[in-house]
Amino acid sequence: MRPEALSRLLDSVMTQTQVPNQILIIDGSVNQSTALRFRESDIPQLQYHQVPPEYRGLTKQRNYGIEKVTDDIDIVAFLDDDTILSTHYFEQLLDTYTKYPKAFGVGGYITNEVAWERVNQEKQDDFDHFYFDGYRRKESSRYKLRRRLGLTQNTPPAVYPTFGHGRSVSFLPPSGKIYKVDQLMGGVSSFPIAVLREHKFSEYFEGYGLYEDADFTLRLSKIGDLYVNTAAQLEHHHEDAGRPNQFAYGKMVVRNGWYVWRVKFPDPDLKDQIKWYLITIILCAVRFINIFTTSKKKESFTEVMGRVVGILSLLFNRPKIESDGPSI
Repeated sequence: MRPEALSRLLDSVMTQTQVPNQILIIDGSVNQSTALRFRESDIPQLQYHQVPPEYRGLTKQRNYGIEKVTDDIDIVAFLDDDTILSTHYFEQLLDTYTKYPKAFGVGGYITNEVAWERVNQEKQDDFDHFYFDGYRRKESSRYKLRRRLGLTQNTPPAVYPTFGHGRSVSFLPPSGKIYKVDQLMGGVSSFPIAVLREHKFSEYFEGYGLYEDADFTLRLSKIGDLYVNTAAQLEHHHEDAGRPNQFAYGKMVVRNGWYVWRVKFPDPDLKDQIKWYLITIILCAVRFINIFTTSKKKESFTEVMGRVVGILSLLFNRPKIESDGPSI
């Protein structure tokens, strides 16, 4: 239900140096606004599908779309509808597969969410910044607190630590380099069709599907290599339409976060378990403080309540782990 955002994305797709051979819109709208815009299109390779109710939801729609990919396609790229591509995006993705032909997946790089600056020297005692590969970015309050409490990891960004709660792809700098990772962001990812034919997105992640991309790519990282090409660039313009309410979001942050951690590490030791719960509680406390420090007090309070319910629910109703995914 984001026809305007989708129009902007398609405009950027059609100006690519490597235009896709097939473009699939897999629409979970409950109205006809998107269908009226794209059901009849002048783009010859565009195919529009409004899914039936039983296929609505991010992971279900991805699995549905994979079945619509034609036999002449080698690489499938997933894009959130609120992204806008740089003109060389697909060219850079394909170039990564040329350099790493056995790659199980390649992710793109979002340029407009974090401000980075080049540095000549990393300062280990600088808690106000995060340093990586000759760049630095401002450190958030939650990571400042975690660093002072010794609750951060030594693994690079997007390489998942044993206690979960790792730094995401957004902590990779705009260096133009290719980095080997454990996880990709689903809305800016790509995979060989052969991988997608064998490995499906878990339908445990219903609806909005928070962390479904972490689940899928952490499972893949156990058997193949994943990369992020920071030269495959795009912008992400967050659209509020279609997102869950803050209570549901807060609950998903905790429960889905626990789920993907146990997918990667099904039997963590006691120390890692204590770290996971401590960090989860700290993040909840930081969000609680936001009630008094931001203008969106109601949203912050509602999300905190969702996180608290999520934490308590893990005491008596933990998610059932599908260790190998639903259909492998």
